[in-house]
Amino acid sequence: MKKSRLYPFERNRYFYGKLLTVRDFESEQKYFNDKRRLLNRLLYGSGVLSGMQVVAVDDKTISVEMGVAIDYIGRELVIPSPVTLKLSMIEGFTNNEYKKNVYLCVAYDEKGKEPVHSVGNSAIRNDEVSEYNRVLESYRLFINEEAPAPSSFEFVRLLENVVTIYEDANVRITQRMPKYVNVGEVVEVKLVVEKTLQTPRIAFQYEYEASGFTSVGHDGTKVVFVEPGDAQETEYAVSFHVKAPQTAGVKAELSVPNQAAKLTIGDSAIPLDTNAKHSIDVLDEPVANRILKDWHERTLEQAVEGAADQSICLAKISLLQMGPTYMIEKVDRVPFDEYIESTSLLQRLAQTSRGSSLNKFYASAETHDLEYDAKPSLDVQYHPDRNEFDFKLGIPRPQHLYDEIATGTMEVALESIGKTGGFFFSRGKKNYVSEEISHGLGEGQVSVVVGLEEVDRTVLADRTSTMKKIYYGQSDVFKGTEFEPDIPNVSLGTIVYPEKGSFRIGMKLQGETESAASVIAVRWWAFKSLGAGQAAPLADDPADEGLSEAAASEQE
Repeated sequence: MKKSRLYPFERNRYFYGKLLTVRDFESEQKYFNDKRRLLNRLLYGSGVLSGMQVVAVDDKTISVEMGVAIDYIGRELVIPSPVTLKLSMIEGFTNNEYKKNVYLCVAYDEKGKEPVHSVGNSAIRNDEVSEYNRVLESYRLFINEEAPAPSSFEFVRLLENVVTIYEDANVRITQRMPKYVNVGEVVEVKLVVEKTLQTPRIAFQYEYEASGFTSVGHDGTKVVFVEPGDAQETEYAVSFHVKAPQTAGVKAELSVPNQAAKLTIGDSAIPLDTNAKHSIDVLDEPVANRILKDWHERTLEQAVEGAADQSICLAKISLLQMGPTYMIEKVDRVPFDEYIESTSLLQRLAQTSRGSSLNKFYASAETHDLEYDAKPSLDVQYHPDRNEFDFKLGIPRPQHLYDEIATGTMEVALESIGKTGGFFFSRGKKNYVSEEISHGLGEGQVSVVVGLEEVDRTVLADRTSTMKKIYYGQSDVFKGTEFEPDIPNVSLGTIVYPEKGSFRIGMKLQGETESAASVIAVRWWAFKSLGAGQAAPLADDPADEGLSEAAASEQE
């Protein structure tokens, strides 16, 4: 029955006096069965229609609920009542290491029922012969210990381009992307890592090569997968996005060269001996139209008998080794999405989707800080399952002014001053240059502003009031006013050493000056240039001095 052809169709022709034999009655049944199965296969496809849930009863036992499915040549599979079985007693279970994923499958089966005595056969043979009076259309549950290839499913072949990067008994790494793309479309590429629970931690990274495609995202062409240390999963997926070329009618390629890939399983580096490559058609027509064209142009052989021996996978069962035995760790139901949806449900979903959120795109956005001198970054991820774009914008932090200002004081003693001639700083000299002063802002251009500091202390009835004054530029402009300073009239200048991160202060006495002060206090401020690589101007003119003074006051 599994390999029998469902066509062409022949039906009985009845006429008076026809001698009816077993062949005629069998042909009558086959005619109707084969027609129904052909239409099942072509109209509905293959998969679970309802029920057939698989659950773990205990560490070694599973239960399959009642349900209905259609197999890959259109035959109906019916489980009429729940069945509970020990995993080790199911056909095909030969896993002695107890550390693999195993796959519970269901297939069509026929069994004879109601044995009866055959009168015709007894006339030929002396011994008593029995024949089955009924044929029970039943099912068969069995275990496959190897996962089916993704391309073995018809809907995958129609929709996706799948390449295998690495495969052994415990690990399979595939990369999947749409079979067709439109001009300029951003498409998702998915790296899928499948493994057994007992397989050591997996790490895989590579740089893909693109011909026609351009990368989307801040990682460029680099893809990295590192299995979480505490994870207990058997399948992982990492997605990235590429943009299709702007020219239709060409093939765009995406390849994973083995020399650009690094696979580690546990502590072992695994060499890759194959170069995986996608070759994708770039279309200017809707992708759905091209997929429908492929569907319509498939041959009848491909539609009906291409997967005649394929069974329906009801569950992926993950096992853990427990000493000399095993335990069921996890059960994933219908892991390859072999379902059949009702046509009425699909019709209502299509009606609901018209003008609804299924045809709209949504966007979410978040920002994060970058260093103040970094370039802004934008990463865009598309989630096709919910029609959403996720924008992540990196914005450089502003350069805080207080991080680029340093201040300090320097005191210079007056050696001799008075009516006798007003010696300044040292006998016979009116100029003074300080030692090198480190401003603490590091290397680079800085602006240094200096001023003379005066502290005015006023004694009040209950307390002493202190007011600090800083004079910039020529202090003699205040002579004769209530703001006349009690400090010498001094001109100030600076020398900056950008490569050392230091400077010197120079002072010169302007004429003869009488002052009661014995020490001159010089207040300085150093300002780091805000623009990278740009030197801030020295505060030579009053405008610059006023601006620097305002910044210094804010710092105070």
